[in-house]
Amino acid sequence: MSTTKRIPSRKCVACGEIKPKQQLARIIRTPEGNIEYDPTGRKNGRGAYICRSVECLAKARKNKSLSKSLETEIPALFYEQVEKELKELG
Repeated sequence: MSTTKRIPSRKCVACGEIKPKQQLARIIRTPEGNIEYDPTGRKNGRGAYICRSVECLAKARKNKSLSKSLETEIPALFYEQVEKELKELG
């Protein structure tokens, strides 16, 4: 009897699309209250997912959906750093 492996999926906070977890970028608020980009998807903290596109990041910034999801204000410098990371990923 073969079993199919379940692929975890998450919802992008910007566009609302549900995609496999590996196709999304994870942003976390650590227990200390810091905001970090989590490329591994395994760091401890409250997480929110966005598509790996600059467009979704811009939409999340405009709508403040990332701030609402993480329940904290996100500095503009952080958005710039994540945008740079997403551009490097392709």
